[in-house]
Amino acid sequence: MANDHVWQQIEQLLQRASERVVLIAPFIKKEVFRAALAAIPHRVEEVQCITRWSVAEVAAGVSDPEIAEIAEADGRARILLCHNLHAKLYIVDGRCLVGSANLTGRATGRVPDANIELLLETEASHPEIQRTLDAIGLTSVPASVDLARQIREQADLLRADEDAPRVLVAGHGPTGARWLPETRNPERLYRVYNGRYRNIGTDVLAGVLRDLAHLDIPPGLSEQAFGEAVLAGLRTMPEIRRLFDVGALNMDDAKGELVTGGTCTEEQAQRAVETIAQWLNYFDEVHLVPVGPWEIRQGREIT
Repeated sequence: MANDHVWQQIEQLLQRASERVVLIAPFIKKEVFRAALAAIPHRVEEVQCITRWSVAEVAAGVSDPEIAEIAEADGRARILLCHNLHAKLYIVDGRCLVGSANLTGRATGRVPDANIELLLETEASHPEIQRTLDAIGLTSVPASVDLARQIREQADLLRADEDAPRVLVAGHGPTGARWLPETRNPERLYRVYNGRYRNIGTDVLAGVLRDLAHLDIPPGLSEQAFGEAVLAGLRTMPEIRRLFDVGALNMDDAKGELVTGGTCTEEQAQRAVETIAQWLNYFDEVHLVPVGPWEIRQGREIT
């Protein structure tokens, strides 16, 4: 191909490997991953691959969790997930390619209409490369074939949902309309996150998946860590920031902000603040005070 200069750089570097290969890219497509493994000599016994899997990004087609199955069949490759990964590095023994290119067809020039990308070769011992590897080591978690299949199944469900958030710019997460929590039963969130949704109706499940896609929570978290991530997402909502700033939130004020801001109608705003209250009650220590205009207050209710 005339436009596959980036792929030629990666392939030629991989072909020189004798001991160590590390592939680091947020987005990896299975065809390119398979070609990369094929380029690595058999004398290399261990290949490490660091990427990220987001249900919304997989639904958008920018990444393939099926690389886990390819890695398992190869026998040498190990997949790790780093949710906030944006770096692209390809390390072979003491050398490294660093730049903008993911392991996708368009990024490497293996398909028509290729991206304009850049990779530069340097020493793998460069301090900034080592700093990046240290940061990845602190936050990455092992992937698995089971997790890959779960991510794919949820991505397929999300892709079939016309109201789901879309990834408009690769690498910048889900974008779209202003998010407000949908599901009225927040205890369903972790169940669906873990792939346990066989007894949940289609419409309800779609709302839970939309909530999870907007929250963009890393895969593989414990229930406690998941709850902390949900709470962090709630803390970014301007309508409830006062609760965390001063310890109390007037629900009429929150509803008024939603209506005034044009986010929703008065009826939708009422439902939204009720849902937010349920989420906060489930994921945080808050309680409702039905005195005058109802308030959500932090801390357990004193009886």
